[in-house]
Amino acid sequence: MTPTPRHPDHATAIDHPADAGSPPPTAPKVQEALDARDALASALSRAGIQLPSMDIRTPWVDDREGEARYALVHLGVCSAPVALMLADVILKGIST
Repeated sequence: MTPTPRHPDHATAIDHPADAGSPPPTAPKVQEALDARDALASALSRAGIQLPSMDIRTPWVDDREGEARYALVHLGVCSAPVALMLADVILKGIST
């Protein structure tokens, strides 16, 4: 089911994709959050830490622009040992 735009003159690429075989273009704020998530995941991986539920969230869409005003990197939940590893890595970074 294709989403219906709120205003007929505010259709987005998701509503009317130019090429049905390619993914819709990513809004700049969403791309920024995706890049930040990937950078953080890479840094954590280098430290031996994995947060498996990391994702991004877009709180709402701007009616005027038809895209997210901002996007958040959602870190998800982690076990107590992973939280302690995160604290240790952060403290080591502070002391260097």
